[in-house]
Amino acid sequence: MNNRLSSLDILSLGLMTFAFFLGAGNIIFPPLAGAHAGAEMVPAMLGFLATAVGLPLLTLIAVAKAGGGISTMAKYLPASLATTLALSVYIIIGPSFATPRTGLVAYEIGVKPFIEQDYLASFSVVFFALVAWLSIKPGKLLDYVGKFITPLLVLLLLALAVAVFTAPLGELGVPNADYANDAFVKGFLEGYNTMDTFGALVFGMLIVNVLTSKGVTEKSYIYKYLIIAGCIAAAGLAFVYISLFYLGATSQVVAEGAKSGSDILTIYVFGMFEEQGAYALAAVVMMACLTTAVGLVSAMTAFLTKLKPNWNYTYLVLINCVVCALVTNVGLTQLISLSIPVLFAVYPVAIALIALTLMQEKLGNKGLSYKFVLTVALMFGVLDGLKVTGLDMHTFNFLPLFDKGLAWVLPTAVALAIALLAFKKAPCQATLSRS
Repeated sequence: MNNRLSSLDILSLGLMTFAFFLGAGNIIFPPLAGAHAGAEMVPAMLGFLATAVGLPLLTLIAVAKAGGGISTMAKYLPASLATTLALSVYIIIGPSFATPRTGLVAYEIGVKPFIEQDYLASFSVVFFALVAWLSIKPGKLLDYVGKFITPLLVLLLLALAVAVFTAPLGELGVPNADYANDAFVKGFLEGYNTMDTFGALVFGMLIVNVLTSKGVTEKSYIYKYLIIAGCIAAAGLAFVYISLFYLGATSQVVAEGAKSGSDILTIYVFGMFEEQGAYALAAVVMMACLTTAVGLVSAMTAFLTKLKPNWNYTYLVLINCVVCALVTNVGLTQLISLSIPVLFAVYPVAIALIALTLMQEKLGNKGLSYKFVLTVALMFGVLDGLKVTGLDMHTFNFLPLFDKGLAWVLPTAVALAIALLAFKKAPCQATLSRS
């Protein structure tokens, strides 16, 4: 029997989805981008919102349409390639980059300003021990996050946003050279750092699992509730990003010399609310990072147990959290530097997969289309990724948009058009269609 969610449960599901997305990168990157954009805040912010809100929402729609996460979306690839693609995304969004980053940002903003010595190692153990405890009971995620932690988080963020818009600490600053010339593109690329599109690929399946645990089994209702949850999360994220962008854009005087988004945010909040504001900011960041880490660890563990059903869920959670705690000690700056080339290389593949999923009914030969389009996206994405490492890539300057870090856009669009217009159904597909 298919259960239906109450209005409160739907709202809680949306808030849970919002909380899963709102983590480390979502808090530290918008202020930094805003500070660099200054008076060019609007086009930069629109570019950022396209990557960090629009793409994740499209991803959740694609997940709902496919009826599952990245593995289901990639089902038209050979099984080994689909598994490799899915595992790569889970590793990026899991123990390699995104999950340890939640611990680092929680420490940098929530703990470090209030202590004199460095206790990152000890903090990482405590933080990921708590993440492990919350992740071991995934059926309770809706209760833990949606009905308790997130409403408090929303109230704290709302207070900060109201203060920033009603009494900013400065005027819009002067944009730096990159944002003065290509504000929208710079904002778009900066949105990569949030990893929200990858997050949607993994959170989408987690939300489906939560709905199933609540007795929602009919595909049409899962689709409906997932879309509603995605819209709630998108609205919340847009509100937070716009607020933090404006905070950063008006911070050039009060936070002069700040090198990171966490520094800008900490200085600005202290200047606005003094010590009480610093404590409130610490609470916001700690909760946001904790909920995101729980979502990421739960999603990756669910993926691994589906891949290998005989593996123990609890042990996998503990192993995941131990690895994350170790990687956390690399440091925030180093982790961000390592992640950027990987994101430039893999993000185009994720975007291409979303487009293919949304258009799959119009594709003739689905297997060939997926392999062709994703291969093109990966090839040109790797070129963009190598470029941001600092390698001499001037040989490829002839490629459209290569100088902007978007060499993948035109080739991937052309590949998708070829797949839609030129690829015919494979013989087995044509036979199935006639039967």
